Amino acid sequence: MGPQVDLVAQDIELPESVDVVVVGGGIIGVSSALYLSQKGLRVALCEKGTIAGEQSSRNWGWVRVTRRDARELLLSMESLRLWRTLDRDLGIETGFSECGILAVSNKDDVLARHQRWLTRARDMAGDALDTREVSSAEIARLMPGASVSFKGGIYTPSDGRAEPQKAAPAIANALRKRGVKILTPCAVRGVETSGGRVSAVVTEHGTIRCDAVVVAGGAWSRYFCGNLGVSLPQLLTRASVLRTRPVPGGPECSVTTGDFAYRKRMDGGYTIAPGMRTHADITPDAFRLFFKYIEALKSQLGVMQLRFGQRFFEEWQRPRKWALDRPTVFETVRTLDPDPVMNYVDNGLIQFMKAYPQLGTIEVAQRWAGYMDVTPDAIPVISGVAALPGLFIGTGFSGHGFGIGPAAGKLIADLVTNDTPLVDPHLFRLDRFSDGTPITVDEGF
Repeated sequence: MGPQVDLVAQDIELPESVDVVVVGGGIIGVSSALYLSQKGLRVALCEKGTIAGEQSSRNWGWVRVTRRDARELLLSMESLRLWRTLDRDLGIETGFSECGILAVSNKDDVLARHQRWLTRARDMAGDALDTREVSSAEIARLMPGASVSFKGGIYTPSDGRAEPQKAAPAIANALRKRGVKILTPCAVRGVETSGGRVSAVVTEHGTIRCDAVVVAGGAWSRYFCGNLGVSLPQLLTRASVLRTRPVPGGPECSVTTGDFAYRKRMDGGYTIAPGMRTHADITPDAFRLFFKYIEALKSQLGVMQLRFGQRFFEEWQRPRKWALDRPTVFETVRTLDPDPVMNYVDNGLIQFMKAYPQLGTIEVAQRWAGYMDVTPDAIPVISGVAALPGLFIGTGFSGHGFGIGPAAGKLIADLVTNDTPLVDPHLFRLDRFSDGTPITVDEGF
């Protein structure tokens, strides 16, 4: 069972019309609704389950610039800037703090990748980037009491952490107080058009007229868009995580070693993961999209395990087209709640305890897993859809969405209103998968 998220009151009282409907109540959806409402637009957000019920509450909780894909770097830096003032601006508690993030290794090839990334990042961001290489001695200071040592790494002091179970619900509650309609549980079945452009959404509770729709449905976005005739390449990978009971005297800095990763939580416990190891179920879409994902598969050799199982048959039986006047899978599957891969996630804890034996026995409070929505090049789609004016997509964040969330939402709002964009959106356009642009994948964290 997934982690318990902070409460957002349920409400299914639909407005007759708004300017924009946001589909999806994760961090991307609530951030989009936030910045659209700040532009003076009337906004309704529809979530089929609970706010942050899926991956937005199940991730590591890192807010980082460290080792971001170069194409995401400026967006990540803008997002970190927004995170720093979000609590104060909205009068909420997301748990954000600047703790620093450290990536370490004893492998020369990994350290060389770190150096290449740092060179590129400094060329792009200049003095605005505070990431630096660190020696074994400095790593020891950043990992006080650790029984393991590392040759080197890179460290970003201004990187932070926040609480995934708090952040999106806190933003949603603040938006409701400001007049934004937060509708849950309220599945959107599809989009209606008039004169070749978006004119309304049809929900399980009725129709809302609107001029624009933002699809921020995470793992569901490809399926939702398919019913509109919009081809969105996206597959899912399953990542497993655990959290511990409070641990007195533990490290403050968030760290990834390659074998395990951790960050301190507000309650004094730790969120621990088995590095970048994930599982991917073989599904019908895995065959349909195989050639688009060849580069991604190459980049994940050794860290991703493929599995054939029940999900193949579940997705095979789903209709790829459906009418809007009858119940859909969005109403029967409110929340994707996969089982964690126990040996993976527990190995992360074992490695953490070996690194910090002075902490003694560490008690596990909960284990869970979540589905990350991954694009062929592992960077998001933040884009309008040329074939359907009024439709915008914010999805495919490939495990990076929580930290990037606020800036992604602000960029989506800029695209919807045709304002000067926060960053150049060209790299995030949907059409890159169909206009002949070569698919490339970054070297990875």
